[in-house]
Amino acid sequence: MRAMIYVQHLLGIGHLARVSRIAVALAGAGMEVVLVSGGTPVLGYPGSGVRLVQLPPIRSRDMSFSALVDAEGGTLSDEFKAVRRDRLIGEFDAFRPDILIVEAFPFGRRQMRFELLPLLRHAKTAARPPLIASSVRDILQENRKPGRGEETLGLVRDFFDLVLVHGDPNFVRIEDTFPLAAQVADRLIYTGLVAGERSSSPERYDVVVSAGGGIVGRRLIAAAAGAANSLIRQWPLWCIITGPQFPTAERTALAAGLPSGIVLETFRPDFAGLLANARLSISQAGYNTVCDILRARCRAILIPFAEGGETEQSARAHRLETLGIATVVREDQLTPESLSEAMKRLPPLASHKINLEGAAETARIVLDRLATRPKPGV
Repeated sequence: MRAMIYVQHLLGIGHLARVSRIAVALAGAGMEVVLVSGGTPVLGYPGSGVRLVQLPPIRSRDMSFSALVDAEGGTLSDEFKAVRRDRLIGEFDAFRPDILIVEAFPFGRRQMRFELLPLLRHAKTAARPPLIASSVRDILQENRKPGRGEETLGLVRDFFDLVLVHGDPNFVRIEDTFPLAAQVADRLIYTGLVAGERSSSPERYDVVVSAGGGIVGRRLIAAAAGAANSLIRQWPLWCIITGPQFPTAERTALAAGLPSGIVLETFRPDFAGLLANARLSISQAGYNTVCDILRARCRAILIPFAEGGETEQSARAHRLETLGIATVVREDQLTPESLSEAMKRLPPLASHKINLEGAAETARIVLDRLATRPKPGV
């Protein structure tokens, strides 16, 4: 069986990281897997057993997602878009997948309609059409424009056989942020959260600070460094992980002012293992980081990314705070002092039974659907 997965990350690397976990699980279940990525290449992804097809990269110009640019920051031309579209369809024809998985769309990534709609139409009319699935996280961006929800429903009905919701309905339901989801309930299936495997690290730190890819975490890193200076006696060992996209000049300046006991890293492949050993995690509230925190059962302070009207991380963070799993500090109130105060009033960590086996469950669902799918002409 063959699976083709499309993913487009525009700012951070969360979408690519989640889809890579799914791709590796599918490969581990015996499928031949191709992951087509349209974002900036990131070392280490998608992982073992998965073939990567890299399209000419597209990224967001800034944190508002208001404009897309190419790798050099140039405006996307019609010729550039046509090259990507034709490459995408060509890869589909060459691979002939049994299932086509499109990450986020049509619930997100509307900016990629120029290539995704031609791909979906082409797949639907292929001699041997694949099963087509949308892969979507459990909490969606809110504040949709009028008519956007109805448009999404139409695209689901026209093109998608399955909507794989990567969440636990006992934690949060997709209807909470997409009220029209009930109208396509026959295609929705929850997989559990797509967390990484349990891991370990020989190193132990009291506090692990992380900022995802690093582009939107500069304020968090600065506040954590300031808090570390004042709390080094109570919390003597810190690991601050800036992320691979954190500006080099700012990282150099930050490193020069850190006291003994604080280690500054760009990237840690054993991040989940560091959390398992830590007394506290300080981070944003992105999907993958929260999954790692939940897997490690580590106390956490979350500073959800909220610039440009973003609501997804805030919704996740506050749900976790309600369950007693995390403490939330609002981004617009973040200072070294407010972070220090949050560290001084940490409550005991509550237990949870949130399903974190979404990668393996996605593989099981996909194989089951393919096995029971009617043969062509039957």
